[in-house]
Amino acid sequence: MEPTNKVVVKGARSFLAHTPGLVRYGSKPVREIESDPKAGDVITAGLRSYEKASAYLPNVTYLGGIQPEQLATIPRPWHDRDGESVRRYPYGEVMPEEDFYGVMRAIDTFELLWLNKDTATKARESLGSHPYWSDDELTELDNNETDANIAERIETGNGSLPLTLRDGSPIGVFNRAHDLDHSLFADVLLENLACKAAAVMAAKTLLGDLNVDPLSIPYILNTGEEAVGDRYQRGGGNLAKAIGEDSGCDNASGADVKAFCCGPNHALAMGASMISAGIFERVLVVGGCSLAKLGMKYQGHLSKDMPIVEDVLAGAAILLERDDGVSPVLRLDSIGTHSVGAGGSQGKILEELVSKPLARLGIKFTEVDKYATEMHNPEVTEPAGSGNVPELNYKLIAALAIRSGQIERADMDGFVETHGMTGFSPTQGHIASAIPYMPHAVDAIRSGKIKRAMFLAKGSLFLGRMTQMSDGLSFLLEQNEQA
Repeated sequence: MEPTNKVVVKGARSFLAHTPGLVRYGSKPVREIESDPKAGDVITAGLRSYEKASAYLPNVTYLGGIQPEQLATIPRPWHDRDGESVRRYPYGEVMPEEDFYGVMRAIDTFELLWLNKDTATKARESLGSHPYWSDDELTELDNNETDANIAERIETGNGSLPLTLRDGSPIGVFNRAHDLDHSLFADVLLENLACKAAAVMAAKTLLGDLNVDPLSIPYILNTGEEAVGDRYQRGGGNLAKAIGEDSGCDNASGADVKAFCCGPNHALAMGASMISAGIFERVLVVGGCSLAKLGMKYQGHLSKDMPIVEDVLAGAAILLERDDGVSPVLRLDSIGTHSVGAGGSQGKILEELVSKPLARLGIKFTEVDKYATEMHNPEVTEPAGSGNVPELNYKLIAALAIRSGQIERADMDGFVETHGMTGFSPTQGHIASAIPYMPHAVDAIRSGKIKRAMFLAKGSLFLGRMTQMSDGLSFLLEQNEQA
């Protein structure tokens, strides 16, 4: 295959699973319940229905039911608005928790997840009519332990985790895979299997919607925050191939890209470079959910008389290809990076990711129609004291434009309104960083609504306690000149 100068984003899709029954297994809820068992009842009382979650405007925006610009015109609070409960939106679906348990069981080759017969039967029936699941992919839902064995396992414990629906109804148990290896304990494996399931659903949705044969995918890059491994290679990984296996990508190889929240942008740059070099014709970039972040800020929500809105698991999938003459171009000459010696202040990071790449290309700040940065839903973050993350980033970008003399100080608010957007992503780590806008951007660029968008992601490397540094990577997505 010959090298190519142009790589395009063929399409992008998103996925949400409403999993209120798993909120208690988020990192923060687990710690609170351990210190005060009554916290479990408090959490259960604060959970919302599927109807509320599927109609929740930030979720609707994430899945393309409305555009970010429309969300910005709707006054908050959003959580108490009544709306139509829809499962499938243009960019993906909100899957009910029973079906998501079914997906996890269907791809659980080690039989870690035991579902009771009623739950398994209902999930098999529902998924049997799903457009992207075939009957032969659901056979694991026929291989179940008896309800009596599940009840016994829950009663005796043995390191297993009981699983329930939102209302507390027991539906199964999740088992550990080893008695001594912490990397194979039930809580870690539950996070990993959920991550895999969310990524599989995003990949199936993307390939199905674009009518792309899964067998035509030669390489997959997974960008999740899971830690797949055992005691000797704790985060060894390569969930990418596992995702490919359950997405029908039998001709694919792959690997994982780890860079905290910056992982998807790194993977997009790497995948585009592979295509440009002529190694592969197309690369699938996927990211599954972060179960640990369920209920992360639940105390702030409940203190403001809100429901717990961190009750969804997210996934994303993006397909890169050689130039097709139509799809938006990912400009490899636009990539901005945050170098080791660049400094860790937010202003400095954005200077490296925004100012320098634009100056290098001779593009003005105002010539970028939209900046996609950390797209966290402010209704999630503000009640917990974390502020409005996207708005802060947009003000910093505007400040850089002012410093460069490209806009006046009085124009800051107008710049933020025009070139930024209201946050709408669940707080799912890497998922929230830039890529939630990708499906919107592809459609907006193809339709001529915008010409250019910049995707800039930041990563908190200091969280691993191996360095005090942050990270970042940016790139431009532009209208194809041939379109």
